[in-house]
Order: sequence, then structure tokens, then C-alpha cells
Amino acid sequence: MADALPSFWGPVTANTEWCEQNYVYSSYIAEFYNTISNISFILLALIGFVNALRQRFEKRFSVLHISNMILAIGSMMYHATLQQGAGSMLRSDGKAGDSRLFVVEVLDWCRGTSSFPWKGIWSANVPPRWFFQSLGVLGLGNDFEIIFRQQQFDETPMVWEMLLYLYILYSPDWHYRSTMPTFLFLYGAVFAVAHSQVRFDIGFKLHYTLLCLLCIPRMYKYYIHTEDRSAKRLAKLYLITLLLGSLCWLCDRLFCKNISTWYFNPQGHALWHVLMGFNSYFANTFMMFCRALQRGWDPKVKHSMGFFPYVKIQKPKIQ
Repeated sequence: MADALPSFWGPVTANTEWCEQNYVYSSYIAEFYNTISNISFILLALIGFVNALRQRFEKRFSVLHISNMILAIGSMMYHATLQQGAGSMLRSDGKAGDSRLFVVEVLDWCRGTSSFPWKGIWSANVPPRWFFQSLGVLGLGNDFEIIFRQQQFDETPMVWEMLLYLYILYSPDWHYRSTMPTFLFLYGAVFAVAHSQVRFDIGFKLHYTLLCLLCIPRMYKYYIHTEDRSAKRLAKLYLITLLLGSLCWLCDRLFCKNISTWYFNPQGHALWHVLMGFNSYFANTFMMFCRALQRGWDPKVKHSMGFFPYVKIQKPKIQ
């Protein structure tokens, strides 16, 4: 939507804008509510991460909660800037072509030419391009023109996170233990590089939806084999937040012209962020319960601060 204040980040270059007026409260934040709504996502993932560490769950769940936080941070970057690519020109003499020096400083540090007191982590004259491409940074030309893709920092972690969910959901019954993580890792790496080179907006949405749908049958299988009522409630909350969040997302996309004329904008996409934060939290907690049940750890659903559910386990003592 139209800008209310001058933009620090320049003209909008992102493929998708949401039903929120840009730069209303700050010149540094394009979509204010869509940006700050990710804070709840980060806090919920942090609570889950702490609980996973305290209960000494497998590392996969700690990584899962961390991936939730990375996804939320990437989403904040995207909605704050609405940039498909906002970056700096790094010439062969190491000088930046504009005032946004963060990416340039990182690259200088990696090349060993930074004014910072640290030595470069690579001895080569330039960092390996595949590394930055996989993180959303695309190298172009001989003069090292770097495009820092905030939009990809939102989208690529979304796919990586779903691959992690698929691993956690399907790996217990996978007979060849090394094949699944190897395949999913290569799949995620290839997708990241391909996504940095080619923009496929509709294709990305269909791809992400397919990955989400692949998780649902497995979640349903765990649900019907779970007898604990508290755990079943987690699965129901997962489904409810997913449906409500999807409804908010669709309304924000389909009825934006009507919503923009209202006196009050319900901020459907921001609500989607909040609901997806709870959705991920409930899903992670439910999967932790099911995994603990598989391992014979006597799981029980407890509540932190009287509200946030977590799984308390009792691992058998080693004889």
C-alpha cells in the first residue's frame, strides 16, 4: 500500500505487499504491525527452546525451536523493508557504493580486509558465493555487486523449517536412518540456491503448501494413537490456530480493497503471524510428547506460568 512517511529503504521491490499502509509509524519499518507481530513468534519459540533444554529432549527439537526463531526474524526483516533485494556495491577496492554497510562489513570480514580486528575466516580473496547464496545473498558480476535478499530470508527458512518438521514426523519409522536427513539437507540446499537465482512467487506458495500438507497425515496418525487428553488438546489447538491463521491470511489477501476503506484495519497478516507462532508452539509441543512416548520417557503435559504447555518427561535410569 502507499507510503505515509519517507522510506529509509527506498522504493518497495518485494513481489508481495500486504494490506497495511507502509511507513506509518517509522521511516525504518515498512509494515509496522506485520513486523512487530513476529515478536510473539520469537518469544514462543524461545519458551519452547528453553523447555526442550530443561527437559533434555533430543537436539532435533532445540534445532526446531531455533528454526522458528530464524523464520520469525527473517519475516521481520522482510516486512520491515519490503525489499526483494536491498544491498551495497562492493567494488574491487573493498569500498561500498552506498551508506548501508552491514553486508559490506560482513563480506570484508570474511575476506580478511575488514577494519575490524578479526582475521578473515576464508583465506581466499573472496568468500565462496554458494555460502552467501544459500543465505539469501547473490553475487553478480566481477565487481562483487551484492544483493541482500530480505524476501528470501523470509521464504527460504519457511521451506527449511517444513523439511525439519517432515524429518521429525517421519524419521521414527524410516528404516534407513542416514538417507532421510541426507536427502532433506540436499533438498534444502538446492532449493536455497535455486531460490536465490529464480523468483517463482506462485510456485513458492504451492511448494510450501505441499510441504505443509505432507505433515498433516502424520500429525493425524499421532493424534489417533494418543490417549492422553492433554496431548490431544494440543493437537486440536494446532489445528484451530492453523485454520484461523489461514482464514486471516486469505481475508487479508482477497479482501484488501474492501478492508482498506474501513475505519479499522484488523491487520489480518499480523494476526496470521501471531496465530502461526502459537501454531508452531502447539505443534512442537505435541510432537515432543509423541516422541517422548515412543522413547518410553513417561511424558506429561504441564503448564508454565499457568498458560504455556510443555512436556515434562521422566527418563528411565540407566542400569
